[in-house]
Amino acid sequence: MILIADSGSTKTDWCVVDQEEIVRSIHTKGFNPFFQSEEEMEKEIVQTLLPSIHQQQIDSVYFYGAGCIFDKVEVMRRVIMRHIPAETVEAHTDLLGAARSLCGMEAGIACIMGTGSNSCFYDGEQIAKTVSPLGYILGDEGGGADLGKQLVKDLLKDMITPELKAAFFKRTNLTLSEIMDRVYRQPFPNRFLASFSPFLYDYIQEPSIHKLVLERFQSFLKRNVMKYNYRSYPAHFVGSVAHHFKAILEEAATDMGVRLGSIIKSPIDGLILYHSSDHTPAPVFFDI
Repeated sequence: MILIADSGSTKTDWCVVDQEEIVRSIHTKGFNPFFQSEEEMEKEIVQTLLPSIHQQQIDSVYFYGAGCIFDKVEVMRRVIMRHIPAETVEAHTDLLGAARSLCGMEAGIACIMGTGSNSCFYDGEQIAKTVSPLGYILGDEGGGADLGKQLVKDLLKDMITPELKAAFFKRTNLTLSEIMDRVYRQPFPNRFLASFSPFLYDYIQEPSIHKLVLERFQSFLKRNVMKYNYRSYPAHFVGSVAHHFKAILEEAATDMGVRLGSIIKSPIDGLILYHSSDHTPAPVFFDI
């Protein structure tokens, strides 16, 4: 049996798979070796993951996660191998997972739009070109943290109506000082900012909210997708933000002349199909 993981900054979806059939699904907190210590990640594996798979014989593990770049790939592999004695353990960036899920063996532009955002041109086997996402402070255009950051900026600078501002503070029960503390002093401010996505979704019919989301999606397309050969290849999307704001993403793509392909919420189904087939390439432990 194989264990496949799709890990974002907020949560990780694990699936135990036997011949394309899901035997068990497990959900844990997100893993990011770029920001988390090995001890933090091991604690989540021991406390949440292992109790759910202790009776399963795992032969291979394929982990796709945010922050799995450069030397952090080996860090993630090491954490997994300490607790899951599988014959094969691979760790890859979540972007490769998205590309394999969305494109399979076909070339195309693969994009992630969840808590953060990312993109690449995938040649059918590996990532051939990327545009650096730069994280939620300098980049991640269109991701949940970026949308939340723009919303907070507009709220606190009175760029939206008083009624919307009142609705936001009533719903979140936050104060200005609490927002500043969560953004500048507490851990995982990107998750905090992304938590405002449901508010945006519920008020998407408001002109100012619709405009905010549309402009951030247009910015993602301009700064990322349009850096590839977007006239020849479709842009596929995976992630909760792309899924829930699909209509506005389609509107942005039409405005920018970008052809969209698949838009899915999670890459798990595609990764199950990919790793259950016989075309999986030789292991690559250091993704760039």
